[in-house]
Amino acid sequence: MYFGLIVPAYGYAYFAPAIIQSLGHGTIQTQLLSVPPWATAFGLSMFIAIISDYTKHRYVFTLLPTLLGLVGFIILLTVHNNNHLQYAALFLAASGVYSAMPIIVCWFNTNLAGHKRRAVATGWQVGFGNIGGIIAAYAFLAKDSPRYITGYSICIAFMVLSAVSCILYLLGVSRENRQRDRGNAHGSDLSLEEKQKLGDLNPDYRYIL
Repeated sequence: MYFGLIVPAYGYAYFAPAIIQSLGHGTIQTQLLSVPPWATAFGLSMFIAIISDYTKHRYVFTLLPTLLGLVGFIILLTVHNNNHLQYAALFLAASGVYSAMPIIVCWFNTNLAGHKRRAVATGWQVGFGNIGGIIAAYAFLAKDSPRYITGYSICIAFMVLSAVSCILYLLGVSRENRQRDRGNAHGSDLSLEEKQKLGDLNPDYRYIL
């Protein structure tokens, strides 16, 4: 889930300045115009985090921003003669990707009970996920500028991968919760002490959806 969003997240940092500069502005103005998409992404990510925490729900708040980001990347892939629309697409791309990422990290880690399991899983998730940065570095090559057809296509593919992974993860934890509600989960006959040692594998534990 996280890995699929790292590629477009890193990729955005590569191609966004090129698109803004294509509007015909100087270096300083280009830097200034790069701020609003980031600021919008920050505001939306904070809003989504608050709503997600209030509702105790994660899935919707990972999928919807991912779809928003997909719309932005699809516009960037298909529209090449409208600089202002491309600039608007940067808002969608940044807001979608950078709003979904923290919710995905939170969702995975809050479904792990016990500080040891959570620490190991966090390191694994972030460490493996950031391999996507290497992919992004080779996806947006100077020879493909300014259209970056290959880079945008790769980002879209990885965002679809992330969305599908979120759906599969939701189905998996939902199924496990139903099994535990029915008392069919493995370990339901264990003692209280044994259950506490299991962490999130405890049949009394319920995963956040």
